[in-house]
Amino acid sequence: MLRENYYDWQCGNHQISLARPRIMGILNVTPDSFSDGGQNYDPKIAVEHAIQMLDDGADIIDVGGESTRPGHKPVSPEEEMRRIVPVVRQLVQEGAVVSVDTRHAQTAKMCLRLGADIINDVTGFTDPDMVKVVAPSKCGLVVMHWNQTTGINSRKSVTLDSARPARAVMPTNRRFTLPEEAPIMREVMGFLGDQARTLMRAGVSHDRICIDPGPGFDKTADMDVVIQRNTQKLVSMGYPVLTAVSRKRFVGAVSGVGQAADRDPATIGIVLSAVVAGARVLRVHNVAQTAQAVNSFWAVGRKDSRRAFISLGSNVGDRIGYLARATKLIDSLPLTCVNAVSHAYETEPAYGIATPVANAVAEIHTELHPLVLMDKLLDIEDQLDRVRDPQKQGFGPRTIDCDLCWFEGEEHAGRKLKLPHPGLGERDYVLVPMEDLMSDPERFLAHDGVDVRPFEERVGHVMADLGPVAWQA
Repeated sequence: MLRENYYDWQCGNHQISLARPRIMGILNVTPDSFSDGGQNYDPKIAVEHAIQMLDDGADIIDVGGESTRPGHKPVSPEEEMRRIVPVVRQLVQEGAVVSVDTRHAQTAKMCLRLGADIINDVTGFTDPDMVKVVAPSKCGLVVMHWNQTTGINSRKSVTLDSARPARAVMPTNRRFTLPEEAPIMREVMGFLGDQARTLMRAGVSHDRICIDPGPGFDKTADMDVVIQRNTQKLVSMGYPVLTAVSRKRFVGAVSGVGQAADRDPATIGIVLSAVVAGARVLRVHNVAQTAQAVNSFWAVGRKDSRRAFISLGSNVGDRIGYLARATKLIDSLPLTCVNAVSHAYETEPAYGIATPVANAVAEIHTELHPLVLMDKLLDIEDQLDRVRDPQKQGFGPRTIDCDLCWFEGEEHAGRKLKLPHPGLGERDYVLVPMEDLMSDPERFLAHDGVDVRPFEERVGHVMADLGPVAWQA
């Protein structure tokens, strides 16, 4: 029986849980990519677009500085680095999981020094220099199939500097709608397996490797359909599978949509088919639409309850009453329940707040995506009449503040949500209430990579126990 692959993917300092699908947003910092060339060529525009993709639901940003579209003009490593280095540097500083789409060892080496987490090589790490660069690092690797020397139909050798990649020759006098799948899958799976083993012999651990069958690279639409239908066989190889069909020509062929930029709905259809078959990394252009579709599909189609902690704070009016009302509203959210709530605690003002705050922490289980849950929490703040003063950057008086602090198996970067919350380890007004919910929150959070600060370095110290939050009354 073919097995599903739900491993963690080790990518630098990030351990990406593949218990649910992960979205990799495409960021082409090029003037000539096939569907969005030139849109993000300016580094500032590229970074802003990347952050928007994170807020839309991307888990990973895949930065590329060289187009591989048919008829593309190859660029030198120097030009590629000129395009992408400022973008990679800024995204790393933002805390994003950054993938670099490159076939050049020099570019990979530079970007790893900057803190990139993944190297996505369209040539499948067939360059020994590339293997030498990535092997001693901790980065994740995407091994893509693009066998240009011994292709599926024994094509002649093709170099990367060719004006156009060779097209696979389809057999004539066909009797069936699609070509025979056995030789196609032998070629693709054999290549990917061989390259993965080459990397492991060089010292790369198994949990760093992800495989990509390379749709559109020297493949006809019929071949791509055969490969997509056999995604479960790729999953059975024991590596995470990346599906990278976004706006490709074969998507247009099966959907009848001519313009690449109009193929997002068709892309989503194929992506969902891949998810059903076990693919867990989804490389797409339109992150917002894909996230909406995948999150809805996952919520309805899979049981995936996760533990999370929400910090609640109030320093206006009936503070304990606001904590209780917020907790009750959280418990009423779809696919969500409150397991326990700490006592309310009087805490010192912090981050420029003028008056003491009543704080508590709610432990929940939810099947909502973290970004969907965050939107729900903001809605609860609005329901309880929170007023946000833009001059105080969220630290003004509030009837209620709902901070999603920690979410099981989740890391996230962006302006809308960061997980774990960047201030979690320094907030006494969160750490002390958590002691009501577990025996040793400091050890729990440290195990998850949170830097828990010593008491004297914390902010918002607890001053008094205000008693239980009667949210079920």
